[in-house]
Amino acid sequence: MTAGKSEYTIDLGGRTALITGGGNGVGAEIVSAFVRAGASVWVNDIYEDRARAVAEAVSGPGDARPVKADVTSPLKVVRMREDTGPVDILVNNAGIPTSGFALKKFVDTKPEDWEGDMRLNLGAVLHVTHAYVGDMVERGWGRVVTIVSDAGRRGERMQAIYGSAKAGAMGFSRGLAAEVGSAGVTVNCVALGAMKTGPLATAIEADPGLEQRLSRPYLVPRVGQPSDPAALVTLLCSDAASWITGQVYPVDGGYVPAL
Repeated sequence: MTAGKSEYTIDLGGRTALITGGGNGVGAEIVSAFVRAGASVWVNDIYEDRARAVAEAVSGPGDARPVKADVTSPLKVVRMREDTGPVDILVNNAGIPTSGFALKKFVDTKPEDWEGDMRLNLGAVLHVTHAYVGDMVERGWGRVVTIVSDAGRRGERMQAIYGSAKAGAMGFSRGLAAEVGSAGVTVNCVALGAMKTGPLATAIEADPGLEQRLSRPYLVPRVGQPSDPAALVTLLCSDAASWITGQVYPVDGGYVPAL
């Protein structure tokens, strides 16, 4: 090693991780990247068959196991923690607009329309992080990364509630980072633009022109792929990112600058 320079590899060997919503899309790609980096990964999903399929499909020096839980349920999160034991790395990936593409102006919604987005995109982040971060603090090392959205960074029409839940997750992450940084635990967010997965992938399949229309605002003119955030999330969860915390990093084709 040259004097005055440091050399790092993105190595998660010996680390245990939990990825919520890991049974498809972005979560599955993060699972795959972590296993390739050597981590032992718990793949969480509300559907056990999806989690198991991902766990069996990935390959690398690490390994993966499924764990079923509805992360919006505090009781089921506690039971999941009992099943997995402590982890070194938590990725709060579970989260989508619960209304799908039934977008509404805020004035046209009712309070009961808000509950799903708040429970999944903010409440689940709080419950799962609360269940696991204490062990990280006690052991003096940990990584928490929460997947959020440009709807919370920029604000999007018809997504005021979803965006507010994601913005809440960002604010929570910054506050938590301030509390646990001295214990060797970092807390960051990765904000995504439109991703070709889940309901959006289905909509694009039904309307091929939709992808081109959605791509127009992006400096890199395409919709995001589920694999796009995986390398950054892996880096943030490694030893190489030990002095990076309290930040929100966009993976969005240049849609909304971070500064």
